[in-house]
Amino acid sequence: MDADVIVVGAGLAGLVAAHELNRRGRRVALVDQENAANLGGQAFWSFGGLFLVDSPEQRRLGIKDSFDLAWNDWQGSAQFDRLADEDSWAVRWARAYVEFAAGEKRSWLQGHGIELLPTVGWAERGDLRADGHGNSVPRFHIAWGTGTGVVEPFVTYARQAARDGLLTFYHRHRVDELVIEDGTARGVRGTVLAEDRSPRGVASNRDRAGDFELTAQAVVVTTGGIGADHDIVRRYWPERLGTPPAEMVTGVPAYVDGRMLDISAGAGVRLVNRDRMWHYTEGLQNWDPIWPGHGIRILPGPSSIWLDALGRRLPDPCLPGYDTLGTLKYLRTTEDIAGYDHSWFILTRKIIEKEFALSGSEQNPDITAKDRGAVLKDRLLGKGAPGPVQAFLDRGADFVTAGSLEQLVGKMNALTDKPLLDAAEVRRQIEARDLQIANPYSKDSQVQGIRNARRYIGDRLGRVAGPHRILDPAAGPLIGVRMHVLTRKTLGGIQTDLDSRALAADGTPIEGLYAAGEVAGFGGGGVHGYNALEGTFLGGCLFSGRAAGRHAARQTG
Repeated sequence: MDADVIVVGAGLAGLVAAHELNRRGRRVALVDQENAANLGGQAFWSFGGLFLVDSPEQRRLGIKDSFDLAWNDWQGSAQFDRLADEDSWAVRWARAYVEFAAGEKRSWLQGHGIELLPTVGWAERGDLRADGHGNSVPRFHIAWGTGTGVVEPFVTYARQAARDGLLTFYHRHRVDELVIEDGTARGVRGTVLAEDRSPRGVASNRDRAGDFELTAQAVVVTTGGIGADHDIVRRYWPERLGTPPAEMVTGVPAYVDGRMLDISAGAGVRLVNRDRMWHYTEGLQNWDPIWPGHGIRILPGPSSIWLDALGRRLPDPCLPGYDTLGTLKYLRTTEDIAGYDHSWFILTRKIIEKEFALSGSEQNPDITAKDRGAVLKDRLLGKGAPGPVQAFLDRGADFVTAGSLEQLVGKMNALTDKPLLDAAEVRRQIEARDLQIANPYSKDSQVQGIRNARRYIGDRLGRVAGPHRILDPAAGPLIGVRMHVLTRKTLGGIQTDLDSRALAADGTPIEGLYAAGEVAGFGGGGVHGYNALEGTFLGGCLFSGRAAGRHAARQTG
């Protein structure tokens, strides 16, 4: 044997699994198609959001949360409807994960040196139904260091294990085959790729330099999803979400290619829920791209006016920050706009300064650097838009500003192949909305949502602008933002039991084969069902990687 266990994929789930194995004395071969600069994978680039329930951070902010409330929210969002088959393990994973988030998760994170910001964000505010999709309360905890801070301890563990002789890195080794003999995983075969010293995230070559084969008592597959391959995204795009866009921006590096899903299926592994996926509608073209088609997601507060490609205000629950897939479905299934791949925000300078955040570790340098002083200065006490947001205002291809609405609409029309927006109609809608601002109550659901958000101190201090008229000159200038669909997550994948053991086509575990992270739908082949509550992707990698490593350690050695 070349190792006790082979871990395929050096992202967060793989690093966590490797750590659990190493700390129990197991020798690990960590195999990845990228170079050493990419340790931590896609998680490194994330904002570092973590879903926690009834945490001290929540309680300090006056948030009343509980397992029962969170589990009700999860079930309302997931809408599991394949309980006898594809969701049979997913629903069990979901309950176990919510129990983890309401219990051990925070202390476990602390045990690895992962600290949290004192504020808690309110992501995915929902579809406006108590039993439907969405978080009833703020649960989005951000790690100090963003995604890099979550990845950092596990990278440190791996490097120390390598020095101790318990872990061997196989960088630039691409797995092309799972070796399964007599129903038992025996190892992997693949291609040694030519050396490539590209920086982290930059697309690397796929030139063949040789072949390899590794053997072990067990194999853990942690190779991520499909987000960088738009052809695969379109192949599995579900009919319920209408037609896939002709053009999308890419929210993940090029190595998130989905190869191991089909390779696993070819080896007899059961894949489920491949029609479930998670893409954002607030994507921007990155003015300073790292990977091909690099897109950045706006994390919006609730105040921007959201218009479709023809300039009509989106209906409930398609409000900024409320219902990601509900909005995607509306934009892709409404007949007269489904042929367009963009939508619009119209907002004021006052809104962008308070409400715009950008997803990604590199877009949040103050939090990524764990610079508490900079966070306080730039986000709470400072004037003007945060530096990364201002850079998009200055250089982003999707941003326009103007002193009047007519000028703004003219500039917005200039960004599309033909003018689709009528300034008079846009003005009519915004003026109607602005009339709702005069009182502390309103019939406009978005204005109601703004006032509801500001009752939460975390939103009032750092996330939601004071209610004001969009056309108030004192709040200007006006800003238009063209937004694209941004690819991100696979919600289905390899079906696993609660020990992260991969299942065969007949539903029985394949001896010695495990899967964790996005390739396994973050657990069970689809722990989120149809919808995510946010902050649950990193956590799913941590939880499923931990389960895989612990069980594989018990079965080997």
